[in-house]
Order: sequence, then C-alpha cells, then structure tokens
Amino acid sequence: MRNAFAAAAVAVGLAGAALAQEGPRATILSFKDLRGWESDDHQAALEAFLETCGNLKTPDWAAVCALARNRPDARTFFELFFRPVLIEDGRPALFTGYFEPELQGARRPDARFRYPVYRKPPELREGMVWYTREEIETRGILAGRGLEIAWVDDPVELFYMQVQGSGRIRMRDGSVIRLGYAASNGRRYRSPGDEMVRRGIYEPSQVSARVIANWVRRNPVAGMRLLRSSPSYVFFRELRGVPPEAGPLGAMNRPLTPLRSLAVDPRFVPLGAPVWVEKGGAGSFRRLMVAQDTGSAIKGAQRGDIFFGSGDEAGRAAARVSDPGRMVVLLPIELAYARADEVDR
Repeated sequence: MRNAFAAAAVAVGLAGAALAQEGPRATILSFKDLRGWESDDHQAALEAFLETCGNLKTPDWAAVCALARNRPDARTFFELFFRPVLIEDGRPALFTGYFEPELQGARRPDARFRYPVYRKPPELREGMVWYTREEIETRGILAGRGLEIAWVDDPVELFYMQVQGSGRIRMRDGSVIRLGYAASNGRRYRSPGDEMVRRGIYEPSQVSARVIANWVRRNPVAGMRLLRSSPSYVFFRELRGVPPEAGPLGAMNRPLTPLRSLAVDPRFVPLGAPVWVEKGGAGSFRRLMVAQDTGSAIKGAQRGDIFFGSGDEAGRAAARVSDPGRMVVLLPIELAYARADEVDR
C-alpha cells in the first residue's frame, strides 16, 4: 500500500551502505531471456516511455529519448538501444497494485460531506515530523484555517486516497477535482489490516481493503479509532490543467498510464527506465512497463507497484495483487555494462 511519494531521482542509485548490506547483483540478460517479450505491445510501452523520457537529462538517456521521439518500430528500438539488466538484492520479488480513487464531494461542508481534504499547512516543512493522524482529526489543529480543498462523504475512502497519494473528487455538478500528493506529516504508515489481526478481529487471510472498509462502516466509532491507529497523514494539492482522461501525476510529475506505469525503488531502478515485468499469481502477465512512480512501501530491487487506473474497478483489480515474479530493467547499452561492472566491484 502507498502513501508519501518520494521526490523523483533520475539517476540510478545503487551506491550506499544500506545497499551494500543487501549485496545487490546486476546480471545482463538477452531479450531471449525475457519470457513473452515477442508477444507484448511494444508500441504501447514506447508511448508510456515518451511520457517521461524528456525528464532524463543525462547523455545516454537523452540520446535514446531523442530517438524514441521519432517513433521508430518499438520492438526494434528497445532491442537495438537497450540491454536487459536483472538487479537483485536477495529479497524475493513482490508485485502489488495501486489505483487513483474517485470520491464524492463538495466545496462546502454539509450533513453528508463533512470529512475535509486538506492542503499542506504552511508551517509543515519537508522532513518534519508533525502531528499524528489522531491529533489532526481530534484536536482541530487544521480546522478554520482555510486549508480545506473539499469535503467528502466517506472517511474510509479518504483514508485510502491518502494511502494511494492521489485521487479524484466528483462534485455534485459532475465536475471533477484532481488531487496530487503535496506532503505528509512524516509519520510511518501502519496498516489497519495488521492492526485488526493484532486485535484478533480477523485472521490474516481474511483481511482485504474491502473487508476493512465494511468493518469501519459497521462500527463507526471503533472504525475511526482503527484508522487513527495509523499515525501517517497525507496532504494534497489541486492539480489544474490535467485532462480528465489522463492518469494521476506520478513522481516524475507526468500522468501515469494504466498497466504500463510502475512504482519502483529508485535506489535500484532509475525513474523513467523501461522495466520488463513478469508477474505471477492470478491474472499473471508479462509486459514492458516504465518506472514512473515511487512509494514509501516500495523498497527493494525486485519490488514493484503496478498502476491499474482510476475508479472502483481499478481499485478492485489492484487490491487483488500480491504476487511473485521478476522484473528486469532496460538500460541504455553503455549504462547497462557500467552498472554491471559497478555492482561486481
């Protein structure tokens, strides 16, 4: 699950003491090693790559981006100018899913719409550890300060929009507010599902986002206490000029593409890089995606969070994903061999 989007870091970040402890390994593969490669829609992957490749300013990336803008045959482009690199840190691969929620809301509060969506308070600075969720919601710290973007009718959906880090609010007149991540209170996210298991309410196999939501709605007082057991709190900014049909903005400040955009750990995978995904489990698939987002829970060389799109159907699909597999990063040829050499040392 997601909250606080990290700042985008374009360069590959494999160095550092923490990574050295993990013992990362980089192995150059051939495209024949990518199971299902020949069957993918490479053109769709190229379009997703073009959405963010202009953010990549180093010479190797700038060169391949310039070539991509000519819209060559997509499969030939990737095979000619990239090499697949399998980066491992000893931890098993895990794929999860996320989505852009859509809530019902209003610009002014009333009996139905009474849960505020806040913009970042001016005194909250980057890296600051601020008030907890419980303190914010029960002590009125933000009330009456004009920080409300809108009010929504469901505290559970608001909680999950904060977890996802972006969302849409559909207003009474049919218009839509697009929201992006602005800041967090610097507190760690705690899963309500884990808390329910700890309290003996459910077994681990019984917990899902829908189960949690239904329990909170059946038990409103205890349910709010459950949500407040997670001290993390996310603030939003209103996104203007983003077309309604476009996806939410990821960590590279560009719209995400359903089932082509992937959140990764940028210490291992450069944002903007194509990533070959072999997802196992139910609904398994193999396709070329693009690393265009991050998440505070997305840690590790083989950790990926798949963007499924917007709305309830996408949310249901995303919630079902917790699968093994493999992901292989595509790097420009010189960078691929340099990365392998760096890790070997």
